[in-house]
Order: sequence, then C-alpha cells, then structure tokens
Amino acid sequence: TSPLLSYMTSKSVFIIAIDFGTSFSGYCFSLASGADQIRQVYWGTEYGFKTSKTPTCILFNQKQEFKKFGYDAIMKYKSLPSSEADNWYFFQNFKMKLYNTKVTSDMGLKASNGKMLPALMVFSESLRYLKEHALNTIQEASFQTVYSEEEVTWVITVPAIWSAAARQFMRWAAKEAGLISDMISEKLIIALESEAASLWCKQLPQEGFMTASNAKKKFEDSPGIQYIVVDLRTSCTLKKTAKFICVCVCVCLGGTIDITVHEIQENHYLKELHKASGGGWGGNRVDENFIDFLREIFDDGVWDEYEKKHPTELQYMMYNFGLQKCSTSREGVYIRCYYNLTKLAELKKDISHFFKKANGVVWCDGVFMVTYEKMKTFFNYSIRNIICTLRVILDKPEMAKVQYILLVGGFASSIILRDEISQAFSEEYHILCPLDAQAAIAKGAVLFGVNPCIVASRVSAQTYGIAVNQDFDAAIHDCHKKRISKKDGYIYCTDLFKKLVGINESVNINEDAQYYFHPTEADQTQAKFSFYCTEKQDAQYVDEEGMECLGSCIVPMPDTKLGRKRQLKLDIKFGLTEFKATCTDITSKQKKTITINFLSV
Repeated sequence: TSPLLSYMTSKSVFIIAIDFGTSFSGYCFSLASGADQIRQVYWGTEYGFKTSKTPTCILFNQKQEFKKFGYDAIMKYKSLPSSEADNWYFFQNFKMKLYNTKVTSDMGLKASNGKMLPALMVFSESLRYLKEHALNTIQEASFQTVYSEEEVTWVITVPAIWSAAARQFMRWAAKEAGLISDMISEKLIIALESEAASLWCKQLPQEGFMTASNAKKKFEDSPGIQYIVVDLRTSCTLKKTAKFICVCVCVCLGGTIDITVHEIQENHYLKELHKASGGGWGGNRVDENFIDFLREIFDDGVWDEYEKKHPTELQYMMYNFGLQKCSTSREGVYIRCYYNLTKLAELKKDISHFFKKANGVVWCDGVFMVTYEKMKTFFNYSIRNIICTLRVILDKPEMAKVQYILLVGGFASSIILRDEISQAFSEEYHILCPLDAQAAIAKGAVLFGVNPCIVASRVSAQTYGIAVNQDFDAAIHDCHKKRISKKDGYIYCTDLFKKLVGINESVNINEDAQYYFHPTEADQTQAKFSFYCTEKQDAQYVDEEGMECLGSCIVPMPDTKLGRKRQLKLDIKFGLTEFKATCTDITSKQKKTITINFLSV
C-alpha cells in the first residue's frame, strides 16, 4: 500500500466521486476501506425517469439565488410563465465554457435568456448541490453519518484535454462549494475522465460488455489483451510477463471526447503510453446540427423568433431529442412540435407546408419524424473526428498490440456512433461497450479515489519549463536580452527558458524532480517562478512564438547575507493531474508549497 493511500484511507470514511459532465452529472460513492461495493444514485424517478445521471442544468431566481439543479431545474424553468422566465437565470452545457478558452477568475456565463452571472457562482452552486445531495444520501442509507469534511475524500472528473487553468477553476469552485477548506487540500482529487473510465473497464468481466462472449475473466486478469476505450482503454499478450495495454476514448453526451492509451503493468497499475488526445466532438455537436436543421425547416424568421421568445419550451424539446440521439435502435425519432412553435409557424402558413421541401423529415399530426438516415447526418462531424483521431493513434508502431476498442461515456450508447466505429475498425479490433457506459466514469473515479497512485506514469502533453536568468554569453544569447545588475554590475541574460519536462516524455507520478537556482540580484528578498509551456520539443526564450505562460508564484528569500550565492531548491511532481511543487530557500530553510495561480495570467 502506498503512503498516500494509507494516509487517505486512515483519515477518510467515504470516497465520493462526482462526474461533472457537460450534459449530465452524477456521483457514486463507497467506503474508503475498499471499492468492492460502489453505490450508484438514480435520478428523475419523480418525473418518470431512472437515470444514473441528472441533466447539468442549474436555475437561479430573479435575485440570483440558487433554486434548482438537474431535472428539478428543467421542470421548474419549464413551468415558469415566459414573462417570469425572462428574469430568471437558467444555465445548461456551461462546462464547455472551460474548454479551449482562456479561463479567468472573473469570467462570466450567459444564461439561456442572455443574462450573465459569474462562472464561479454557477459552477460552485452546482457542486454544492451535488455535495449536499451525496451527503444526504449517505446519511439516509447508512449508520455512518458524515460529520466533518475530514471524513470524505472527494473526486471530481475533468476532461484530460482541459488546461491547467480549467482544472484549477474546478478546484476553486469546489472550495467555494464547501467540499474543501483550502486550495491545496488533499481531500479533493482531480481525476481525468478517460483514466477513470479506463480504471473501471479494466476490472470488468468480459460478460459485462455488450458482446456475445460468456467469458467471466476480467480484462486485467488477461495480461496479453490490448484495447481502446471511447472512454478508451487497451490491454496486452498471453504470457504472464506480458503487459496489458489500453486506449481509452471517453465519448461524452456533452462536449468533449477524450482518448488515452494505457498499459496495464503486472501490479495492475497503469502506464500512459500516449498523451491525452481529443476535442470538442461530443453530443453537443449533434444537438447543434439538429438545431441548424430545424432552422432550415422553420424559415421566414419563425425559428429565430421561437429561440428568442420561448427558450424554456425549446430546452425541453432539446432534452427529449438528447434522450433519443443515444437510442440503441436503428429507427427514426419522433419529436413533438410544441405549442408555441406551432403557433408561430401557423402565423405564416399551415405548419405542414414547412416540411414539404425538407429532406429526411415527415410531418405527422403534432409531431415530426426524423428518419434514421437523416439522424446519422447529425453525427457526421463527431464521428469523422473521432475515427480520424483513432486512426492517427492506432497507426503508430507502438500501438501494434492493441486488440480492443472500448466505448464508454453517455454518447457511447448511441447505435449510430457504435455502428460507424465498428464499420471503421471491426476487421482489426474487437469493439465493446459497458452495459452502463454512462456510469463508467463515476465508478472509475471512485477507484481512483481509493488509490490515486493507480496511474503510475503519464505522458507529458506539452513541454514545460520556467523563465530563468543566466550569465550572459554573447556567442549564444540575444543582445536584446542582456541585462546589468545595478547592485554589483552582474551581466546576465533574461527570459531564458529552462526545460523541466519535454513533450511526449513519460513521467512517473511518484518521483520528485529537483532543480537548484540562484537569485539574480544579491539583495533580492523574493524570487518569482514563472512557468511556461510549448508544443515544441525545446525553446530558448520564453517569449518565442507558441510559448504560453501558465502562471507564476512568489517564493520568499529573506536572508540576503550570502548574496547571489544563495540557493533555491525546487521539487516538482509532473505526472499528477494537478501541479504540485515545493520550494526551499536553503539559507533560511524556509519551505513553501507552491500554488500556481493559473487563473491570473
């Protein structure tokens, strides 16, 4: 047992994993002493549903006070008169605002009616609701009531392709929601969605997948198998010394797709073989294509007016479409044409006339039927990008032993998606999908919370380093970078990039990298560490094209008697899902845990 695992299990009673998704969110939990019995919560029973996740929708009233989350938010917002709804704040799909964008501490989010609220408020209130729901569930279901935050280790899942700033924003939101008391608390673990899915899939019996096989052996017990998960994972060969390689692709109902390649080692730990890949090709793109299709049908300004005046009704229509887009049947889908859309359309002409020129849709007395072939076209963009990315990864020589592609995440239940991936890869790979693909991430996150060291190494997605000053060398340094100290005339070069870890480099999470630095000025009483990243293998200066400043921190150096001969020791763990570093001033023996503010840049 690792020291970290021993510490966490001795202090915590429960592991609660929150799968905070773009379209749907939920949680699972277990005792910290072991995850052999992971408890799952079902949502929406009061509305006739029974789903492992609830819609990631949140509702605030006119006073910007939190009112509802999930199905409750949808139903409440749906019931509001249009005049009142215009003054409320309804948010959905807001998680996507943290992807592929500059995440800042003061960023705002736009509600469905165009009104703005701080992003931190929207995320933190969502997490607060899930936290309280989870604690109440545990209290009602067991005699072990949670009395303090020290008795719970929380795990929150994020896409592997998210930036460091986006991950830190989620930790900040968790702190505001009361999950943790400070930003460096070890009671919160940020887990990558694709890794969590991979952890869940590797310990499943093959009979737990949608396959004709009756084998009961777990994947991790067959160390020769290799596979990809959409959450994607791969295993390895049939000798006892063989390794289990897995490629994990998380196919989410919402916005992002994650693809990760793992190798299962002899101790069942995971080694990442390929940096996390993916993009914004999830179920949201299908929704957008469907809305574009409706805009073509309801022309003459009808659809634009409907979007503007009746967002509540439109949201309910899109929710029903969202359920049907992940259907397991190869049939057309029926969409109800709601009252206000019908009313607006018939102000122009009989509603049936809107459908006469449209291909792939038929008007059927109050509903319209979208054919299966037309539905497939809404998936084209997502499928094309998923298959292209998988091919690029699988064509690499080091992927030659991959045998399985495992599809996980809510979007993976779509028969359209599964058919296309099977058509593209079934001749070379076995395509499998967990029976409850949507819950795989949350359940895997519980396993990650029980043993955070289960992922033994990761591949660096970029080259990381810090800005340093060094003795100026006219032969190699840019003269414009030349600086002279006013204190003692020391000549140095500024803005140099010191590489700490290179792109595609494998980094063990249990190993500390140590670096030593000296102050530039003899009398300086603090040192600034500025961290940068680039997709280049190396760089000379931090202001080169493609270089991005991740964040910075200040470390005190109060004792100046040794001048520039003083030393700073920097200890960094690179392989974690979050940045962890400590800096020690050797002279004063002051040690500081470095907290990089990625959100301030």
